[in-house]
Amino acid sequence: MILDGLALSKEFRAELKVRVDNLRSKGIIPKLDVIVAAQDPASVSYVKMKHRWAEQIGMTGDSYEITDETTQEELIETIFKLNADSKVHGVLLQHPLPKHLDENAALLALGSAKDVDGITPASLGRLVAGLPGFRCATPLGITKILDHYKIDVTGKRALVIGRSHILGKPMALMLLERNATVTIAHSKTVDLADRCREADILVAAVGRAEMIKGDWIKPGAIVIDAGYNKVEGKTGDVGDVHFESAVEVAGAITPVPGGVGPMTVASLLSNAVDAAEKMVS
Repeated sequence: MILDGLALSKEFRAELKVRVDNLRSKGIIPKLDVIVAAQDPASVSYVKMKHRWAEQIGMTGDSYEITDETTQEELIETIFKLNADSKVHGVLLQHPLPKHLDENAALLALGSAKDVDGITPASLGRLVAGLPGFRCATPLGITKILDHYKIDVTGKRALVIGRSHILGKPMALMLLERNATVTIAHSKTVDLADRCREADILVAAVGRAEMIKGDWIKPGAIVIDAGYNKVEGKTGDVGDVHFESAVEVAGAITPVPGGVGPMTVASLLSNAVDAAEKMVS
């Protein structure tokens, strides 16, 4: 079974548009602002796509492009300004920032109230503690895929390959919330292939093109490929999983592209709509 995140995201965005129309009828226009590095073409392109999808459902938003000349003080000042603006419901700090800027300090300044990407220390702390809050957009999108296809992870062995604070770690915690038995692995894990063969649920988020082969996968396992990699000689992106061999073994799998990515954006927009709805609740 192919887990079609693109088709699901279209359904999801249609539902979001109804919610946005309701908010607009009450005078509230959900607004998602983005801080993005101007010198990173991939980030700028990705942000344009996010804004395009937001506009299609009636949301609005501005982009604040930062450069190699932007100072830490200017970055923090921008974040504080957006935090204080009641018309801004969500703020996305698009990774990566220019290397001379302290991303951790920026995330601390943002806090949890408008962190619709769910990646600040405050938001992650709420996840660890089991408190309400915005959940990281990519893991949240993955859980929505699992829900849509009625994949119950209760009691299943789940392996998350990757330990980033924006994907691997929160994904493991969100699977744990759903009563999976979770292991976190990474590129330095000993006998990684053997660990993969034990997993009923395999989430690949290691950032290495086609690292996980079909013979690493337990027959019938659910494979979630959260990788997006450029490979010389290939057109388009490829995942962390070698799709052609994995699809012959897995019980269900997300494609790249068209799997996790679209649901990441849809979940980010959903979090921003949630934030706007809190104003009228």
